[in-house]
Amino acid sequence: MIDSSHASHQIVADLLAERTGQQLTESRRWRVSSALAGVFREYGISNVDQLVCLLDEPRRRSSDRDLATEVVEALLNNETYFFRDKPTFDQLPAEILPLLAERRAETKRLTIWSAGCSTGQEVHSLAMLLAEQKDRWAGWSIDILGTDVSHKAIRAARSGLYSQFEIQRGLGVAQMLRHFEETPAGWQILEEVRRTTRFQQHNILTEPPLRQPVDLILCRNVLLYFDVETRRRAFARLSGALAPDGFLMLGAGETVVGQTDAFVPADKRASLYQRALPARPAKLLHAG
Repeated sequence: MIDSSHASHQIVADLLAERTGQQLTESRRWRVSSALAGVFREYGISNVDQLVCLLDEPRRRSSDRDLATEVVEALLNNETYFFRDKPTFDQLPAEILPLLAERRAETKRLTIWSAGCSTGQEVHSLAMLLAEQKDRWAGWSIDILGTDVSHKAIRAARSGLYSQFEIQRGLGVAQMLRHFEETPAGWQILEEVRRTTRFQQHNILTEPPLRQPVDLILCRNVLLYFDVETRRRAFARLSGALAPDGFLMLGAGETVVGQTDAFVPADKRASLYQRALPARPAKLLHAG
């Protein structure tokens, strides 16, 4: 006989997979109860079995405040910080952005997509980089789009407001004072930095959120939570969104090797990839 708690955990895992594509593996299930503690308190329950019973009840739903959405939001990992994984991130101002500036010199348009942007630190890190290279990007049209499956994370990203703990993670004092203003509510990113950024809720497994080809996609530590087939679908979406000469940056623990034929490593650059060139048709041999 199947243990009811195990069955309930599986229902929650299936809900997460259905809504986001993420797999709640056995190694992650230990944190379910702690992750859902806030939901338990709000609904006056104490365990996953009771939660599943509530999920089965007809409920009044809104766009992002129904119980199922609250459960999914609580289970998502929104861990992030400014200039995360700095050795990898430093390749952007040192190599990739200058290269893209050369390639887009005629159009003076640069489009960047941060997929799985969480609460916005990655997007704002990019905006700060570009703001610090003001002369290079003068006269350019720059669009930095951050997307995440979490409504809650996107609301936080749009606010551009960070706590003392969040602002100190990855930022030096000079950067804090240059790009943020301290307010009674927290540290607010300056409007001159924010003007190149925007955010929207989006699932990476659906149609890309941008109509034009993207020059640079950052999708870091998102694919870790997908199974092989879901990861292949995500790579197909990313490939379809990326410009032929654009770049994809993954997290330090992620790779395309053995995962997809849509991308190849970009020379010896860490965690950077380019779209694979289409295979050339074989030449036909003709008899003398």
